[in-house]
Amino acid sequence: MRINNESAITVERLVKKYKDLTAVDDISFSVKKGEFFAFLGPNGAGKTTTIKILCTLVRQTSGDAYINGYNTIADKKEVRKSIGLVFQDPTLDNDLSAYENLNFHAKLYGMDKSAVKERIDYILNFIDLYGYKDKPVKLLSGGMKRRLEVGRGLLHSPSVLFLDEPTVGLDIQTRINMWDFINRLRKEEQTTVFLTTHYIEEAENCDKIAIIDNGKIIAIDTPSALKKMVESGRGEIPTLSDVFISLVGREIREENGSATDRMREFSKVLNR
Repeated sequence: MRINNESAITVERLVKKYKDLTAVDDISFSVKKGEFFAFLGPNGAGKTTTIKILCTLVRQTSGDAYINGYNTIADKKEVRKSIGLVFQDPTLDNDLSAYENLNFHAKLYGMDKSAVKERIDYILNFIDLYGYKDKPVKLLSGGMKRRLEVGRGLLHSPSVLFLDEPTVGLDIQTRINMWDFINRLRKEEQTTVFLTTHYIEEAENCDKIAIIDNGKIIAIDTPSALKKMVESGRGEIPTLSDVFISLVGREIREENGSATDRMREFSKVLNR
């Protein structure tokens, strides 16, 4: 049953426990429709577990989560139709063409066959890859592949797009072009964007940022408001990196799971 909620994402007192480990510890937040939202934290902070819950890959221990008004437990199918996923690790089939990759994705989502070709053509034009539609993915550049992955995430017209470190491994020029493209899609597709990134500067243009550590949200506000919380220590205006370090410290954390694993999990649940 869909709730009457104007938010694209609503999280209410979410908890996820694994035996003696509390990965997500009673967190609540919301993301407005059309908002650009960043979810930041060190490795093992609870980001991945929260995303898994929002994407219906994992069931929470307690609390509620809603995507586009749909409950992630009671309305899994509707939630999956409402979201697009772009993870940091490549998940395209390198031996298929750009068009074939999108067509396979359309089948996974059970899209109306009569509308698939038109939508694929639109997406390929939107991401400036129509001229490469018949090329095997293995012959595309890194930047082209990332655009194709974003296009694939948009194929079924989701209301929320999850970007999990989408620019890792890209050179600076490609990263800049990638963000120009993502900002354009936010305007033209009216998409809510939920970003995780270790490039802190990429969160500068977000509408709101949540910082999570040890399973708890320790700060949530606009970038400018967060910067006012700390002193840079250099007599300068604080950066988001200053904010992040002041809140979570300098300790290096271990990575927990891979983006490829999450994408594979999601592909499996679509076929259930």
